[in-house]
Amino acid sequence: MGEEARVTVVSNDVEAEMVCGLLRSVGIECYFRKTDLGAGYTGGMLSTAGPTEVIVHTPDLEFARELLAAGDDGCG
Repeated sequence: MGEEARVTVVSNDVEAEMVCGLLRSVGIECYFRKTDLGAGYTGGMLSTAGPTEVIVHTPDLEFARELLAAGDDGCG
């Protein structure tokens, strides 16, 4: 993906899918992965739970943050 940046950290993979869906709907490429904070969270088992970071291309970071902030204003 080139240079990447974390745009947000969410509670689990379901939330990360929702965030990525929103970002992708406006043309921002993204993916998600477990954070280091989630290491060992599941005792070695695969899980969708635990801190998950959403990653975007660095040039898209500011717009992605603005988009997510707009969604947090309680009007959605």
